[in-house]
Amino acid sequence: MASVQSITNDAQERMDKTLAVLQKELTTLKAGRANPQILERITVDYYGTPTPITQVGNVSAPEPRILQIAVWEANMLKPVEKAIQASDLGINPINDGKTIRLIIPELTTERRKELVKVVGNLLEESRIAMRAIRRDCMEKLKKSEKASEITEDELRKGETQLQKIVDTMIKKAEDSAKAKEKEIMSV
Repeated sequence: MASVQSITNDAQERMDKTLAVLQKELTTLKAGRANPQILERITVDYYGTPTPITQVGNVSAPEPRILQIAVWEANMLKPVEKAIQASDLGINPINDGKTIRLIIPELTTERRKELVKVVGNLLEESRIAMRAIRRDCMEKLKKSEKASEITEDELRKGETQLQKIVDTMIKKAEDSAKAKEKEIMSV
């Protein structure tokens, strides 16, 4: 038996996860500044296991536009270098034999506009996912009402609660996207 509260709690939980995914994706977009998080999705073969670069060494940003990777094992320098070259970062790593440096290029106006479009696409995907969660939960509410587990009044109350949750979460997603767009467009 599904109660209105359990269905709305489920929706809230799933939308929180969707928002977290959006925010994580936004942090991996480079905005002309060195941010170690842009390396999180790049994996390197570490003894037969695909491992994020951030787990095979220390990643730091000693200067605003430079990332430095100090690998823990010297034999991992080349694989890390190759993984970065093969990624979609578009940055050539500089290997000095002990560390790998990435110089983040200044963004062109054209590239900034492309990144803003990417942010828009990520935001739209989040909105779609949240609406799908709403639709799924609305169906659960209607099934519960048909099965006489909840009353018609509880159904209306649940639908209202669900819509408030969706509106709040979409607003949070939009705010995150606007902040990232502002960061990208600032020179």
